[in-house]
Amino acid sequence: MIIEVLERYDVPDVPTLADLPTEDGIPLESNWHRIQINLLIDIITQRWRYVRDFFAGGNMFVYYSMNQVRNRDYKGPDFFLVKDVDDHNRDAWVVWLEDARFPDVIVELMSPSTAREDLTTKKHLYERTFHTPEYYAYDPNTLTLYGWRLENMHYVELQPNAEGRLWSVELEGWVGLWRGTYLKVDAIWLRLFEEDGRLVPTEGEAGRQRAEAERQRAEAENQRAEAERQRAEAEKQRAEAAETETARLREELARLRGGHS
Repeated sequence: MIIEVLERYDVPDVPTLADLPTEDGIPLESNWHRIQINLLIDIITQRWRYVRDFFAGGNMFVYYSMNQVRNRDYKGPDFFLVKDVDDHNRDAWVVWLEDARFPDVIVELMSPSTAREDLTTKKHLYERTFHTPEYYAYDPNTLTLYGWRLENMHYVELQPNAEGRLWSVELEGWVGLWRGTYLKVDAIWLRLFEEDGRLVPTEGEAGRQRAEAERQRAEAENQRAEAERQRAEAEKQRAEAAETETARLREELARLRGGHS
C-alpha cells in the first residue's frame, strides 16, 4: 500500500498597486529638490517626445520585493528612467507588475541627511538588487557629481571630461551642471548635454528656440523680400533712365538731322 501525504501551503497574495502606499507624506528636502526632479523629467520627456516606450518618474516609490512591502520600506529614487516599456502614467513603479523591469537610470539628489545613504546603502541596492546600468548622485551643496556604470555586475565609477561632465550611455548624452533659470528659479542645475556639448532643452526652451528660429526665418524672408523690392526698384529706375536717355538721343539725332536739311 502506498500512502501519499499531501501538504498544503498558503501562498500569500501578491499585492496590487491598490494595496500599496504611493506617498509617505514626507516633503522633499527643499524647493530646489522638487524643481530639479521636474527638470530632469522635463528634459527626458522633451528629448524623447517622439518615443513611446519609456517611463520617467520622480519622487515615487519603487516596489521590488515582498520583504520590502512587509518591512514597509517605501522609499524610492529621486529620479529614474525605465526604457522599453509602455508610457502610461503610474503612481508607483511595481516591478512584478512591469514584467520584472527595473530602472535603467537612477539619479539621487543628495542632502546632508541623505548623503551617506545615497553613497552606500542605496548604491548597493541599485547595484546588487536592481542591477541598474547607471546610477548618479549629485550633491548641490558641494556641487559634486558622482556617477557609476554597471560592468560585470559591479559599479565602475565614471570619469568626468574637461567640463566635469559624465557620459551616459543610457541617456545618450553628458550629465553635468548648468547655471540658469528654470521655473523662475536661478540656480545650478543638473542637466543633460548632447555629445557635441549643446544643452538638451526643456519643453519650454525648445518652444522658445522654435519661436526664435521662426522669427529669424520670417525676418530673413522679409529681408529677402525687401532686397527683391529694392532690386526691382533699381531695375525700374535703370529702365526709366535708359528710356529717358533713348528719348534724349532721338531728340538730339532729330535736331542734328534738321540742322543739315
